[in-house]
Amino acid sequence: MSPTIQLPERSRIRYPELFQRVQVAALAVLLSVMCFSLPAAARPVPDGFADLAEQLLPSVVNISTTQEVTSPYGNTGEDGDQELPPGIPDFFRDFFENRRIPPQEAHAMGSGFIVDPSGIIITNNHVVDGADKVVVILNDGTELDAKVLGTDKRTDIAVLKVKADKPLPAVKFGDSDKMRVGEWVIAVGNPFGLGGTVTAGIVSAIDRDINAGPYDDFIQTDAAINQGNSGGPLFNMNGEVIGVNSVIISRSGGNVGIGFSIPSRIVQKVVSDLRKYGEVKRGWLGVGIQPVDDAIADSIGLKEAKGAMVTNVVEGDPADKAGIKSGDVILEFNGKEIPDTRTLLRTVADTPANTSVPIVVWRDGARKTLTVKVGQMKPDVDDTEEKQEKSEEGTKQSTPGSVDALGMTLATIDEEARKQLQLPDKATGVAVTHVDRTSEAAQKDIRRGDIIARIGDREVKNVAEAKAAIEAEKKSGRSTILLRVRRGDNYLFIALKAKNEDKKGDKE
Repeated sequence: MSPTIQLPERSRIRYPELFQRVQVAALAVLLSVMCFSLPAAARPVPDGFADLAEQLLPSVVNISTTQEVTSPYGNTGEDGDQELPPGIPDFFRDFFENRRIPPQEAHAMGSGFIVDPSGIIITNNHVVDGADKVVVILNDGTELDAKVLGTDKRTDIAVLKVKADKPLPAVKFGDSDKMRVGEWVIAVGNPFGLGGTVTAGIVSAIDRDINAGPYDDFIQTDAAINQGNSGGPLFNMNGEVIGVNSVIISRSGGNVGIGFSIPSRIVQKVVSDLRKYGEVKRGWLGVGIQPVDDAIADSIGLKEAKGAMVTNVVEGDPADKAGIKSGDVILEFNGKEIPDTRTLLRTVADTPANTSVPIVVWRDGARKTLTVKVGQMKPDVDDTEEKQEKSEEGTKQSTPGSVDALGMTLATIDEEARKQLQLPDKATGVAVTHVDRTSEAAQKDIRRGDIIARIGDREVKNVAEAKAAIEAEKKSGRSTILLRVRRGDNYLFIALKAKNEDKKGDKE
């Protein structure tokens, strides 16, 4: 009988376990190979920007502006001598009188870029605003007088025209909506008057609102942008303009890696209108709006703080004709959700005039769909809210028939109140004559001289109606009370906590 050969226990090979280990190792190697062989979703770090810069530099221009400045010491006499203002001591008058002061000129530099070989150039409005003379300096040093075809202060865009002996090298617009955070970009411009300068960086953020205007939608970049870069282009790696460099944030005035460009999506629409009409045509509703905060949402039964609340409706304008009312919250416009006021402003502005669109509003605790025929914004419309600052008196000035409620003293509007508080002649409601500095009303910026026209869903014309409306709102179970406040010619909605009881009681 042949002897049985048996391996020591510690040397015994377990084939199933070995096979599993081999499988795991092979799988790991396969995954590693696959990961390194798959193409990257983002564009790799470029070897350099020299070829792209060489291609783009001829299309970027320097812009020099000249503006005549009036002397702060007075007007120039008929003979060119300086007329000094009255009150100057004789010693100084004798010294300065009849001394000819030459005309003063202010010079500024900016950037721009050519978008049409015929000589159409894009820059910022603030680069040419108020200029008496505009000169475009090409990359080869050629100087050309420029004519301003049109400007748009709301987006800070200007279109210039120059006449050249030959077609000029132009660049094309790219799609700014396709840009993603982290993608490479290059900026070209005229920082500090140094001429064509190229800087590189990435898209740091998109859709930035920096409170520069009603249509803020900036691309943020860390590509170096300094004074003089304004109006210059921001390029993608295909050499397409995806933004116009416009704003920097810096305490020193120099680059700190936070610059902002107007997206090409906005620029193209503005440029097209300026070239065609000399102005930008924007849609118009004819409403005043404000954001919806948590307190306002709670006071009107809206589950989420979103939309744009209508503060006032201009009589005869599109919103008025469509049946939109003060107190409505616009939730959708033409099928697009409206999360905030900025979205509504941009969406309406981009809608062509005479277009009929559905609009969804929140009214009386429910959604309601209306149809509005969009109008055209007038060129002289001021987009910024006019605030009338009124002095706040430290002592309470109550009038007969006033009531203390919600941290305020309210009074019926009579002739004496109109005179003391400088209220509009046709204003109706109850006047705020005092605001407790420790109250929520003060925190929400309610001021002496404001007029409360509506409390909850009730119009109020005297203190008795105001008191009844406040009590009704408290009994309704809502935790907040919505006030419609008139300030000057503007309206706004402010929500205050209903449980803010007055400790001093009402005055009879």
